[in-house]
Amino acid sequence: MNAVFLRISPVALGLLLCSWDSTAQTTDLFHRSTLTGDWNGTRNQLENSGIRLTGEYVSETAGVLHGGQEHGTRYAQQIRIGATFDLNRLLDSGRAGTLQITLNDRRGRSVSEDLIGNRLPVQEVYGGLYTRLSELSYANTLLTPDLTYKLGLMAMGNDFGGMSILTNFMNAAFCAHPLSLSGGSGWSNYPNAHFGVELSYHINDNWRIQTAVFDVNPRTNSAPSKAFKPFSSGTTGAIIPVEIIYHHQSQLPGEYKFGYYHDTSRVERIGNEQGRSSGRDGAYILADQTLWQSDSHQTRNLHLFGQWTVADKSTSPFRHWYSAGLVLNSPFISRPHDAIAIGYGRAIYNEKSRDADINSMLAQGDYAEASEASGLSHAEQLVELTYTLQATPWLSLRPSLQYIKEPGAFSSKEIKNAWVAGIQLKMAL
Repeated sequence: MNAVFLRISPVALGLLLCSWDSTAQTTDLFHRSTLTGDWNGTRNQLENSGIRLTGEYVSETAGVLHGGQEHGTRYAQQIRIGATFDLNRLLDSGRAGTLQITLNDRRGRSVSEDLIGNRLPVQEVYGGLYTRLSELSYANTLLTPDLTYKLGLMAMGNDFGGMSILTNFMNAAFCAHPLSLSGGSGWSNYPNAHFGVELSYHINDNWRIQTAVFDVNPRTNSAPSKAFKPFSSGTTGAIIPVEIIYHHQSQLPGEYKFGYYHDTSRVERIGNEQGRSSGRDGAYILADQTLWQSDSHQTRNLHLFGQWTVADKSTSPFRHWYSAGLVLNSPFISRPHDAIAIGYGRAIYNEKSRDADINSMLAQGDYAEASEASGLSHAEQLVELTYTLQATPWLSLRPSLQYIKEPGAFSSKEIKNAWVAGIQLKMAL
């Protein structure tokens, strides 16, 4: 490889050194919940009064071991800071609600873009490389504690289409939403925030239903100039999701999500520059089922997860996504907070998109490339194996081994299958 495999950013190193300098004589450094601690009691006092301050640093370093377009190593990082204001406590009121503010900053380079050329990003935290306002929302109950609403600037994927068990992976295809949702509509995942209103009804202990309306504005997704300008022009429509959530209550619990969404945006049809769609639709099924639970150790269990999605045929290059995998929590009795995860995913490139690629090549006289593209698979496939080492309550290390098959499926190019090794470092600040 061309570079040192494991790197630590100046920000992460500074945070670590500052914390060590102030706590070198403190015995709870490796047992407390956050790196920076309780700030001599100030943090705890604020939380008791209704103000919870949070921070997180994540870095992902990965390198191509074999295949792809070239070998090398890339580093990406994310820093997130937030404040949750419990207005019930602050205003001494029973129904004042909650206010959430979150800022996010991303930096780095991409293994997928620079070295492989594939669609499923090796590093989950890469993308939108600037500081932005990622949430400014207000939440409360409506008429009954079972009916809640949230409104403001936020990422739709914070509450829709996600499974927490998938945060055991580093590749963005798994962690923690199917990429076909945002890859084929106006769906936004963190840290991309849009104006929206959510409504959720808790039917009973097993069932919950929720829906929302979110603004669709492609200009705000990756423009640093719009990072703190939520009232920007460029709205193309609204996206309306409906999600039904079922919690299986038993000794082997499970969670199942059934979702549908409609995007009212009129966008160009694939392969037809003159044609416009009357909207975009999609659906998904997500599942997380416990297969085994240790009788003697509550943290030891084995989960099976699965995902199925379908996106709009006439407008979405990302047609389908299928995935399945296993997560074993507490693989060793001596390591109760560690986890081993393995997942397989298959992303289907729309046939209409492939035909449009080939027609473009032929129009430019690239007959050899067109012939090569016509014989390529329509599916990029991924296998990822990770081990999460919870070193301290605030520090986790996650080595990752990924195998990417047919990495050129979405670019209609012949690219060698790739082996990638990486590590994710996560710190609660």
